[in-house]
Amino acid sequence: MKFLVRNIHKYLSFLISIQLLLWTVSGIYFAFNKIENVRGEQYREEPNFNVDFSKLNFQIDGARNIRVIDRMDQEILVVDGIYGREYLNFEGKDVEQLEEEEAKALSAKQTSLIPESVDLITENTIGSEYRGRALPIYRVKSVNEAGESINVYLNVYTGEVEAVRSNQWRIWDLMWGFHIMDWETREDIDNLLLKIFSILALISSITGVLLFFKVDIRNKV
Repeated sequence: MKFLVRNIHKYLSFLISIQLLLWTVSGIYFAFNKIENVRGEQYREEPNFNVDFSKLNFQIDGARNIRVIDRMDQEILVVDGIYGREYLNFEGKDVEQLEEEEAKALSAKQTSLIPESVDLITENTIGSEYRGRALPIYRVKSVNEAGESINVYLNVYTGEVEAVRSNQWRIWDLMWGFHIMDWETREDIDNLLLKIFSILALISSITGVLLFFKVDIRNKV
């Protein structure tokens, strides 16, 4: 029995040793990096503005949630309702997309970063920095005070900062992919490979504990 347990532990440990190392390394990286800094919250500036709701004189049907955003001193209504998401001005008309120069100005206003260039992203790619965000979206390539390149992603209608992506976030994202064993999309925490290796790691741990106590008991006898 002891020989069987020892062999199970030996070969399972060899099989999953690389993934165990990746789990450990990624766990250490997560532990030593604050998620707020990974998300770039230290670069964000909180906008303050006043809203005169007396100028709002039209009816919004089927609204479930309404937010007011200040876009270059223009109030924008973000309406989530039965028709999906709408972006309206205070006259009830659809707002147009921001121009690239406006996106750059809003990025400078809402972050402490220095914008350098802007491009419009219209197609999603697997594992992208902006995944999960509605397209199209503006990417404002910026730098911080240390000269590090950082991307700021803006909503094309409201100019809101949707995401801030630095090298710290990219390393975190890579480590997360290693951790959940989804190296392509880095989103599927319910994948079969992760389940299999988790079970194998559990079996390896249990057999290791059994071997330890077997040796311990024998030595005492």
